[in-house]
Amino acid sequence: MNLSDSRTAGPGIQRVSAMEAVLAHLRGAIERGEHPVGAKLPSEAALGKEFAVSRSVVREALRGLQALGLTESRTGKGTFVLAAQPVDDPRFGSYSARDLLEVRRHVEIPAAGYAALRHTADDLGLLTDLLERMARETDDTAWVALDSLFHITVAQASGNPVFGKVIEEIRDALARQSAFLNQRGDRRAESDAEHRRLVEAIAAGRRSAATEAMAHHLTNVEHALSDIVGRPR
Repeated sequence: MNLSDSRTAGPGIQRVSAMEAVLAHLRGAIERGEHPVGAKLPSEAALGKEFAVSRSVVREALRGLQALGLTESRTGKGTFVLAAQPVDDPRFGSYSARDLLEVRRHVEIPAAGYAALRHTADDLGLLTDLLERMARETDDTAWVALDSLFHITVAQASGNPVFGKVIEEIRDALARQSAFLNQRGDRRAESDAEHRRLVEAIAAGRRSAATEAMAHHLTNVEHALSDIVGRPR
């Protein structure tokens, strides 16, 4: 099965990345019992050869399986199947999706409001530059890194360094969650549009519009997570 590392699609078919395709294939195989609970999955090298993709693509797909609670990685031994069905609350590194969303609502929504009131010209310039770079970016991994930096920058633009420190602390988890959400082919474009509306509100100095834009963005993150976890088998 040759997927290549680029985004692929046929006429009338939603574009998916190689990582999404590998993850979907492995998830389906686990849910159908082709890799039963307790079984060891093929190595990264073997999966890369099977799907004709790089090991970095395989690694991201395996992280997705772990976030879903379907597998676990055992150092020096490989990846093993833990469950035949995904968990309701995926984990991204040290934090669960539920924990992340709870904290983000309490931190990022007010931070966006303060950013509308307190941002500097440099803050706005950096946010605008990040929007443009994300819109142009073709590499999913690079886009995910920019996405995390965007949220950190909004928090820093609040003028309260504590907001920025909190988002910095969960940066890795945010990046893992963002990569996970990109399984839904339209999510990246939606996120870009949501970010743009947020920056427009901040630039206009409209506190209520900024908090509403961030709240809308986080609600859509929650919906996308639910859609992926509950995706029909």
